[in-house]
Amino acid sequence: MKKKGKILVVDDDSSVLRSLEFLLEDEFEWVGTLANPNLIPNYLTGYNPDVVLLDMNFSAGMHSGNEGLFWLRDIRSRNEDVEVVLFTAYGDINLAVQAMKEGAMDFVVKPWNNEKLVATLHNALKLHESRHQVKDLNRRTESLSQELNRKSSEIIGESDAMKKVMATVGKVAATEANVLITGANGTGKELIAREIHRLSGRSGKPLITVDLTSVHESLFESELFGHVKGAFTDAHHDRTGRLETASGGTLFLDEIGNLPYHLQAKLLTVLQNREVIPVGSNEPRPIDIRLVCATNQDMNQLVAEGLFRGDLFYRINTIHLEVPPLKERGDDVVLLADYYLDYYRNKYGRPGLVFDSQALERLKNYHWPGNVRELRHAVEKAVILSEGERIGAGDFFFHAETKSQAHDEWPLKFEEIEKKAIIRSLANNSGKLVDAARELGITRQTLYNKLRKYGIDPSDKNKGL
Repeated sequence: MKKKGKILVVDDDSSVLRSLEFLLEDEFEWVGTLANPNLIPNYLTGYNPDVVLLDMNFSAGMHSGNEGLFWLRDIRSRNEDVEVVLFTAYGDINLAVQAMKEGAMDFVVKPWNNEKLVATLHNALKLHESRHQVKDLNRRTESLSQELNRKSSEIIGESDAMKKVMATVGKVAATEANVLITGANGTGKELIAREIHRLSGRSGKPLITVDLTSVHESLFESELFGHVKGAFTDAHHDRTGRLETASGGTLFLDEIGNLPYHLQAKLLTVLQNREVIPVGSNEPRPIDIRLVCATNQDMNQLVAEGLFRGDLFYRINTIHLEVPPLKERGDDVVLLADYYLDYYRNKYGRPGLVFDSQALERLKNYHWPGNVRELRHAVEKAVILSEGERIGAGDFFFHAETKSQAHDEWPLKFEEIEKKAIIRSLANNSGKLVDAARELGITRQTLYNKLRKYGIDPSDKNKGL
């Protein structure tokens, strides 16, 4: 049986330390001995013991036990996870009661019985492990509560395209089938995943989301599968992975197409065996999850190019849902704009704000390359920057539209670029040829020749601008 547990013995009697080290070294993973209690803080930090066996008296002639109580309080204040067992040659029931009230796990009287002392320390170690498991469970419960309590946004849409998607969602949600959701960025793939979970028989359990673009390759296994204490340099505590946390509920792997190829086999093995092995452990832990994945990439093309495993693709793609881009959703643009307007006017304290008819027409006519996400940001910006009680067409600024206009206006020939530069320079210098020539870096005669070539009237300084 593998030994476990770290025990620190603190006593000013060297013969006691030697005897206890000999007695305990076959029982525990690590046994440390310390004659000077002033070094306890260093040992707590450097060796991180699970249990401290602490003498009650250290100074000659002192039998009150106050020194032991002092160090008991100090240890508990530094690390409340450490269990403390006290022992002394002067059995005093009142002192024992006081020590227990202040956090001691047990109290042993010298001279001790070897079998009883070893049993007491094993019990202290079990209590330490139990408390650590409770804390880990509490952290897991808190994590689950946060996931469960995240407010889901409504899915807004009355278009035929969205009705078709939602009809499929209604059919597959009640099953255990794995679902792959595809669509461009900003179309609302995560909202669809949350709706599948909400309508499923697992709705009372967690929906755990993992954005695979944000997980570094070196941390992938730890993030998804968890790890045990000491598995690697910074593994100071056991950690429950996302897959185990999602057990009983739904696991949503966002941007599955970005999962590196060499990590795909590990995920496939977990999905096939329905169990995870935390990093640093050899003990598999069973999991029970419903898998939903999403991506903005063409998965068939990735498989064809050898960038994504076909066997993993078929496992995650039992049901395929394609979320349509906003430009194909017709009047859903207006419904969504009204929804976000209501949200942001409440957020920014502008309850009377409305769209005018020109604003709505502009929203309907724009092609929305950023989809619903772009619409949301556009409405928020308009609410912030608009003046008065109406949002007009001029309150919307679309980056893609500006880029497109700039591209359309850009001259394709050198002569057109040169002509535009001359016209702009004339405008900048109020039609003065000498100043315009100087700005352009050419002689006045050269400028005259260019004016004749392009038929530019220098007196009309705004022409063509």
